Amino acid sequence: MNMLKGNSPDPMPVPSLMPVLSRGKHRTPRSGACFMEFASYLAGEAWSDHPACTHPLVASLARMVNDCTSDSSRARLVPLIPSVIGLKGDNPRVRLLIAVRAATAALPVSSSDHQRALAVGILNCERQLEGLDGELPEGLEARIRTAFDAAPETERWAREFISSMGAWSRTKFTDRTAETIIRVSVQGIAEACTPNPDDRLFELLSGVIEDATRVLAPVEAEPAPVAPPVDRRSDRARPVPAHARG
Repeated sequence: MNMLKGNSPDPMPVPSLMPVLSRGKHRTPRSGACFMEFASYLAGEAWSDHPACTHPLVASLARMVNDCTSDSSRARLVPLIPSVIGLKGDNPRVRLLIAVRAATAALPVSSSDHQRALAVGILNCERQLEGLDGELPEGLEARIRTAFDAAPETERWAREFISSMGAWSRTKFTDRTAETIIRVSVQGIAEACTPNPDDRLFELLSGVIEDATRVLAPVEAEPAPVAPPVDRRSDRARPVPAHARG
């Protein structure tokens, strides 16, 4: 199991008794495993690519990254698998952080067909997060700015589009909305004319896991203050001093 420790991006050998990462869904570990099937295996759950041990949107992105990563680079995803086990919860920030992470990673390299949808998604996530917290998480504003600087005309179009849609732009942001943004983002990165799509996909999955961990990781409760010991002697009747006797 040492192969799962550490966060080195280099491909790591997988013992023969463990499943081997490959594209798609698999009936048993003997035929291989996708990222989330491997997670279900390590978590001791029933074999599934939708295990209960991981937030559905983290799992969805992991499946997409697994399938869009080339066969020669997929093994480098293995060290990330243990970090998604137990990563679950219902905090509404998670879907927003995952979606905006994916969209900002994909916008600069995606085709124009994808860029407009991604830009609208980024602005929607930005508004939703500000509505929840009053401000954006640290570092997110700079990441959004960097993404838009790579496609200024697309940003201008997206802002005009949202403004023209009025009430539509204030509709509820759901898991389905996030799922659509994730799908367009991963596809955009995988199809991009860049020399390193596998690296970008790996960094996207790593970043999403970090974002989700910050929100979903259980916070250790501070120990309750210990009350000072009670001096039971103070409850006993004390003799009255002689000078106070009547």
